[in-house]
Amino acid sequence: MTSLLHDAFAHHVWATERLIDECAALTPEQLATEAPGTYGSIIDTLRHLVASDGWYLSFFRSDGIARIEEEEASVSLEELRSAMTRNGAAWTELMAGELDPDADVLERDDGWELHSPAGLRLAQVVHHGTDHRSQVCTALTSLGLTPPEIDLWAFGRATGRERAVRLPAP
Repeated sequence: MTSLLHDAFAHHVWATERLIDECAALTPEQLATEAPGTYGSIIDTLRHLVASDGWYLSFFRSDGIARIEEEEASVSLEELRSAMTRNGAAWTELMAGELDPDADVLERDDGWELHSPAGLRLAQVVHHGTDHRSQVCTALTSLGLTPPEIDLWAFGRATGRERAVRLPAP
């Protein structure tokens, strides 16, 4: 039995891994490319995306998380890919369990508390990944490169979750 959120999180991981793989062919100068209105350079955006993914996961579990230091400029694409794969397994395990969408998720930092329901936090993970992957694709386009197909339909085709069936002629 697949959970209702399985495809959303499987796509999140798959699309991020695919984008990292595509960026592995870029030169250091290309990885430093920034596009107006985006988070930052391609590499900084990917580091932010993967680091945040581990941080979001830490609100739901304490083990099996690959943590990336976003500010560490030496973190390579290979390390980002590895962290995303490891966290992907943790997300899959988490999605297979019983989740209460209204459970309070508490974040504390510097004299404040932020309370939000688990469902909102999980939606943020997916939204955050989509937003930053789109920004990397924008930067790739600004380099004259064609970004990889990483939308949900491409994911569905690649994983067999979507299939076309020809109907008999009338």
